[in-house]
Amino acid sequence: MAPEVSVLVEGGKAAAGAALGAALGPLGVNVGQVVTQINEQTKQFAGMKVPVLVKVDAGTRTFTLEVGRPPTAALLLKEAGKEKGSGKAKTDTIGDVSMEAVRKIADAKGEDLQGRTVEERVNQVIGTAVSMGITIDGQDPRAVLSARLSGKAAA
Repeated sequence: MAPEVSVLVEGGKAAAGAALGAALGPLGVNVGQVVTQINEQTKQFAGMKVPVLVKVDAGTRTFTLEVGRPPTAALLLKEAGKEKGSGKAKTDTIGDVSMEAVRKIADAKGEDLQGRTVEERVNQVIGTAVSMGITIDGQDPRAVLSARLSGKAAA
């Protein structure tokens, strides 16, 4: 079984620092090449944390990368133009996103989300908005979710 190193890096800004260098150095791969490829493959996620799995073939000292998708919360924050969620999500809102943005996030996350259908995945993204203090089209996300679940909301 090939050694694997899992890291969480800022999109486009991986560095050969302590976490990556210490983990990859003993495996004999060129850490500089790994960092360059990680940065190339994560640059579209600038400003967000991205999970990356580095698989190393110990025999040939080659590697492959599996770049994950940023967490739903990070995508919502980017859409809302904010850096962090509300510490008091039930009472304080930090921003607003459109339902179109929620759908876009659900599509981007795809199989990473638990829902079987697109609609279930959209509901999951709305649930994340609830916990972060982000409204959807100016409405409380709990109301949006409730309306969707009762069939009263326009899809």
